[in-house]
Amino acid sequence: MARPSNSDYLARYRKKIDASKKWRKEESFDDTWRRLIDLYKGRHYEYFTDEDRILVNMAFSTINVIYPSISVNFPKITVNAVHPENGANATIAEAVVNYWWRHRNIKDQFRTAVKDFLIVGHGWLKVGYRYVEEERIGTDEDVSDPNVPENVASTTYNVLEDAPFVERVSPFDVYIDPDATNMDNIKWICHRVRRPIKDIRTDKRYNRNVREDISPVSFSRYTSGEPAHRKVHDKDEGYADVYEFYDMRNQTVSVFAESGDNFLIKPTKMPYAFGHPFVMIRNYDVPDHFYPLGDLESIEPLQRELNATRTQMMNHRKRYARKYLFRESAIDSNGRAAMESDDDNVMVPVVGDVPLGDVVAPFPALINPPEFYNQSSQIEQDINLISGVSEFMRGSVSEIRRTATEVGLVADAANARTADKLATIELAIGNVARRLLGLTQQFLTGESVARIMGKDGEPLWIKYDRDYITGEFDFDVVGGSTRPHNESFQRAQTAEMIQALAPFASAGVIDMTKFAAYVLQVGFGIKNPEAFIAQPEPPAPMPAPGGPPSEPMPAELVGPGMAGMPPMPMGAVGPGSGLPADLPPEVLAALLAQGGGGAPMPPGGALPPII
Repeated sequence: MARPSNSDYLARYRKKIDASKKWRKEESFDDTWRRLIDLYKGRHYEYFTDEDRILVNMAFSTINVIYPSISVNFPKITVNAVHPENGANATIAEAVVNYWWRHRNIKDQFRTAVKDFLIVGHGWLKVGYRYVEEERIGTDEDVSDPNVPENVASTTYNVLEDAPFVERVSPFDVYIDPDATNMDNIKWICHRVRRPIKDIRTDKRYNRNVREDISPVSFSRYTSGEPAHRKVHDKDEGYADVYEFYDMRNQTVSVFAESGDNFLIKPTKMPYAFGHPFVMIRNYDVPDHFYPLGDLESIEPLQRELNATRTQMMNHRKRYARKYLFRESAIDSNGRAAMESDDDNVMVPVVGDVPLGDVVAPFPALINPPEFYNQSSQIEQDINLISGVSEFMRGSVSEIRRTATEVGLVADAANARTADKLATIELAIGNVARRLLGLTQQFLTGESVARIMGKDGEPLWIKYDRDYITGEFDFDVVGGSTRPHNESFQRAQTAEMIQALAPFASAGVIDMTKFAAYVLQVGFGIKNPEAFIAQPEPPAPMPAPGGPPSEPMPAELVGPGMAGMPPMPMGAVGPGSGLPADLPPEVLAALLAQGGGGAPMPPGGALPPII
């Protein structure tokens, strides 16, 4: 059987994308996502009218109650080596990954994907590697340099960026194999990017003959699947759709445009060792269905019913106005003006000899039953029941008096669903961190720097290259590290811990110096608790038999994993010990503290130099 040509592969890939688009249209996925986004934005009415309408955006409130509770703070990622010989590298990798999350703008991209995860039901993140260098041609001063041959201009390359990146991808721009039910059995995945024609034609990565024949398909950078209400402001700028297609069966990646007879980048082997670069954050999974449900899809009918109910209540209140029937011949213009006046104690003259009971009578008004006004509260309770967001989470005070135990039980039940979402978020963070480090192990060309926090909160900088982060690692996220920090709860928990450990402290089981440092640091957020604690005097060293007394190892170099071990002579720090001789003690202590394991450095696992 003849091997398929590039034209055959191109036609096959386009056919697969068309099938995925048709599937999403038949299942109304794009329309549902667009409707849910409008629901969050407050665009609940599809048409405009002159009538008064009320909108109570419980969808906005629900999302913004859950969203801060799972993705506010920077995560604390822990890296553990699979093999013991990579223990030192795991310490460096952990410091590097946590530094990237703060420094590479990953948090903002991740938070946007989390909002997609809550509103639409899933979010997409793409992890890649960016290498940018600038060519600099030598100047006259370089030519006049005696070390440079005559009439030869030196050329240098300045590396502007050599690091991994993470970007959020719109759910409308990712196409999936329609026969897949989860990310483990997809046969292909495709990312659509709408780029300006000028950028495509000047991109040197693309085939020159193909990129020059690209024609614009739109004059807006927004795709047709994205939410409506977009306006085209710059109609001179043409855009074309570029597809980045990952073939999981053949393990190839290719790039092609909406039109054209050839690839912009022909199918080549996937550059990433871990496969495709996409991480999907899934909300409520539906068995045997690829796309999960979001938090708004189940409460959308109740949201629209709440709007209709509140609108009806407003219209009925407007219709309820007190009116009176009066005999026109018995009241002249002065009497009518007096009746319509808002002043108190006004006299209304009556013309003629007519009984006062026959002059004015109230017009009967239709009063709505009280149950009608309770429907709004019932709908709001239904929304809280379905979404799992309680009144305590929304910040409202319950009308029922409850004991502290009851409040705790209600809070625990309400947090159960949030804890499940938090576990999903932490799993996605670990997957992103694994790809970030894998790309750096594969593509880092030179040296880079990362910042760690010292013992007293001061920044310390370390240099590293590929050799310092090689190895196989496990990635975990400290539970609840992305949630907002509750100082009152933390202090109350610390106080309970002090009471619980008081008997052990009196028995001498607990090291009170370390325990006091933990209370100050965790319970009250003090970065350098050692400054408040009186350090005990070190014991006098025992003299060696027949020789001078040996000096003990400094406390900064003794990690938790080295407790109980015989003191290491200072001369042993260097080659063969796994520790560089010029490593400052405070940096080593900070690295061991960040690594969390406290294991001694294995031979050959030297730490990187310090700037």
